Amino acid sequence: MRIHIYIGISLFLAVGMACKNETPVQTGQNINGAFNVEGSDPEAIWVAEDAIAESGGAEAWADTRYIKWNFFGRRWLLWDKKDGKVRIENTGNDTKLILDLNTRQGKVFKDGREWEDPDTLKKYLDNAYRIWINDSYWLAMPFKMKDPGVHLRYVREDTTVKGIASDVISLTFDSVGVTPQNKYEVWVGKNSSLVAQWAYYPNVLDSTPSIINPWDGYVKYGNIFLSSDRGENRQITGIKVYESLPASLFESFEAVDFERL
Repeated sequence: MRIHIYIGISLFLAVGMACKNETPVQTGQNINGAFNVEGSDPEAIWVAEDAIAESGGAEAWADTRYIKWNFFGRRWLLWDKKDGKVRIENTGNDTKLILDLNTRQGKVFKDGREWEDPDTLKKYLDNAYRIWINDSYWLAMPFKMKDPGVHLRYVREDTTVKGIASDVISLTFDSVGVTPQNKYEVWVGKNSSLVAQWAYYPNVLDSTPSIINPWDGYVKYGNIFLSSDRGENRQITGIKVYESLPASLFESFEAVDFERL
């Protein structure tokens, strides 16, 4: 629980991997990068830091090596946070993608074979990057509120759709990621200090959000807390963290049973 005293606050993809309800977002890879302190409100930073701390803390997030999850039943992701690699497997067909997030290089398996054509590789690996940005934000947004390029503003006190008293902060972005024109409003519960709801605006100038989702179902995975419930038909399942995994998972398209991994 936190007690705040505020003074003077004025107020996702093509070719077999698409999801019409996904919202491409922008994010840096690290919680500690060049966060723009000067471009953010102290009150909003305070609220964001409370949410990060209550979700396990920046250090626990940094120390979390591997994360696995299923995005709305559409695909599996396995993310090596330390080395900046991700493996993505679509559940609707045999498309598999392995991407180095630092170099944007990787491998593509589709229609029963691995592809080597440069244009095909670029197309699918660019999409893989967008998928990772989108899906990791839906999973771990509290830990990304102080990413490079993020601007935080304290907006108001409000209650969520479910009646949770909250502090609301907005997230806007510098020219980073793939959709810097987006805006988010995030409800952080006054009693829990956990993210309780978010609203997505396709454009920072929009007055009405295109979606509002709850953040429910918090569970501790390793040393961090993650929420899996985004409302009806938007469940993040199969979440698991690992301290070690075979490097081959990010090098070859050997069969992986994600349910049992």
